[in-house]
Amino acid sequence: MTTSKPSLRFLFFLSLLLFSNSHFYLKAFADGVTPLEARQLRDEVREMFYHAFNGYMNHAFPSDELRPLSCEGEDTLGGYALTLIDSLDTLALLGDRERFASSVEWIGKNLRFDINKTVSVFETTIRVLGGLLSAHLIASDYATGMKIPSYDNQLLSLAENLAQRLLPAFDTPTGIPFGSVNLLYGVDEHESKITSTAGGGTLTLEFGVLSRLTNNPIYEQVTKNAVLGLWARRSKLNLVGAHINVFTGEWTQKDAGIGTSIDSFYEYLLKAYLLFGDEEYLYIFQESYRAAMHYLFNDPWYVEVNMDSAAIVWPLFNSLQAFWPGLQVLAGDIDPAIRTHSAFLSVWKRYGYTPEGFNLATLTVQNGQKSYPLRPELVESTYWLYKATRDPRYLDAGRDMVASLQYGARCTCGYCHIADVEFHKQEDHMESFFLAETVKYLWLLFDLAVGPDNLVENGPYKYIFSTEGHLLPASPQISLAREHCSYFGAYCNSGDPKQKSESSDVSRDHQETNGSRLYEGWAHSGFSSDSSHTPVLGLIKGLCPGLTHEQKYGIMYLASVDTPPADESASQRELTVVQSSVVVVSDQRTNHSASENNSECDSHKN
Repeated sequence: MTTSKPSLRFLFFLSLLLFSNSHFYLKAFADGVTPLEARQLRDEVREMFYHAFNGYMNHAFPSDELRPLSCEGEDTLGGYALTLIDSLDTLALLGDRERFASSVEWIGKNLRFDINKTVSVFETTIRVLGGLLSAHLIASDYATGMKIPSYDNQLLSLAENLAQRLLPAFDTPTGIPFGSVNLLYGVDEHESKITSTAGGGTLTLEFGVLSRLTNNPIYEQVTKNAVLGLWARRSKLNLVGAHINVFTGEWTQKDAGIGTSIDSFYEYLLKAYLLFGDEEYLYIFQESYRAAMHYLFNDPWYVEVNMDSAAIVWPLFNSLQAFWPGLQVLAGDIDPAIRTHSAFLSVWKRYGYTPEGFNLATLTVQNGQKSYPLRPELVESTYWLYKATRDPRYLDAGRDMVASLQYGARCTCGYCHIADVEFHKQEDHMESFFLAETVKYLWLLFDLAVGPDNLVENGPYKYIFSTEGHLLPASPQISLAREHCSYFGAYCNSGDPKQKSESSDVSRDHQETNGSRLYEGWAHSGFSSDSSHTPVLGLIKGLCPGLTHEQKYGIMYLASVDTPPADESASQRELTVVQSSVVVVSDQRTNHSASENNSECDSHKN
């Protein structure tokens, strides 16, 4: 990679010069967004939501999604009112008690998952399971201000029923799930054994929340095993590929990047730590983030490389990369986030939207990737950077995005995909995530500028946004539900979940591995770096003295299971392979205390 970087960086520098000479790159607005205009923009975004939501309810419900040009409905995922489920917490965020309550009531009475439909495990988890869980947590809690008096956990019951129907997908030798499952019959015998890294590694938040709400560890266990199965098969450079065989664990596409097929794998590592306090996720995030910044970051852009050699495969910006600056804000790495966001925004300003792919070598839209399907990722990062910096340029960017959507994407009954960003050709489709994410982040951006009065900024909890934009609260019921048995990769029975938390000195010792920047960054995102707020209940059990950081958490390469040197006594060290994906190295001198700790823990090992 050292030989290819200089010429590529020259290309990037050239692209910046070309963009800066045109009117659309980092243009300084003579008139920034005033407080009055921010209020008007917030109200305009609210109207955008209801134009699309009412269009769906009037013309498409209970089909999955709206065809906004023809004003018809279409079933795209499972035929169970997908857009309504995906929109529930946006309704709550906007304070629409009447429609939130009536929607929750309809879903509780009418939704069923015992249907002969083969669905995407990934999309069903982030859109449907996440939507149900988020709405349940809002509707069942007086503290949110949106409690529904008649609500009796119907959405939680539906969420558990759905998760049970997704579980067969995880029955693979690697623990990495199949990409699809039939809700009635399980995994089809002819189902593809190839899945994406994002598909297998972006399930931990929703399934983990469900485990903590139902006191059933199986959901959290299988999704964590999937993450560990992927991470154990990383390259020696700490990079993961795009697609993997869930039976053999062989990578079938070794392109490593932060965008398509991988993006939210990184996202859920950090967010699972922030929500659950599981240090294993933090450690993996730190290591994978360091590798991404070293091998993929060509300031200010990101490229795709071969996961083994780091040779550049694609000098390409794809629109799913645009979530990355927002994730960097959560990690506290603000400076590169600002530069990368500016580069990504330059593409939006050039076309009015971000195409699915923009070639950094030719400075043109990538052939076959000219569409903009109303994606939220750049809006999301704009919101997080404004929240971190309060720099008015992000309000200017938000204003541009609203103008583009209103001018080019608004259509008869909702908002249309842009089939070609160069010619602004409309397509008769509106993804549910437009209501779950795109308008949600725009509304939050301008509400923050006005002086926020909403559930996220002023509510009773800190919220983690799922990759679908669903609100998951860091409440005691979720974040303090169980205490983490780091060594055994399990959770201890914590007794009364309402007991007071005790901070642990041990929980802070992991700052030793490139974590200082992460801890510093939480002040920007609303998360305190004070150890007294670490979401861990009681003392962490099972930490083995004398082990390295990697060994404590059982995270080693599969290939690293070597025969101990001849001069090392077998009685001193022991290698244990757990479920063919994680190697735990234990010290015999700690076996007695470890077994005592294990007696208190669930037997669900990773």
